[in-house]
Amino acid sequence: MLVRKIGTAILPFLLVIGSSAPLLAKAPCRDAKGKFAKCAEVKKPQRCKDAKGRFAKCGTPGAKPVS
Repeated sequence: MLVRKIGTAILPFLLVIGSSAPLLAKAPCRDAKGKFAKCAEVKKPQRCKDAKGRFAKCGTPGAKPVS
């Protein structure tokens, strides 16, 4: 009975902490001196398709980038 009461008291607290974890993980970027700086944009990898519509390496002949 006591364990159930403790569990129901702790459960909402754990849900709040678990939902805010991704917000805490994304910290602002800093430069070499420790000052806040603008974060670099993350580029998506370029994907290409061949003439038949299948995915191919972008360096192969006939491969065109997919938007």
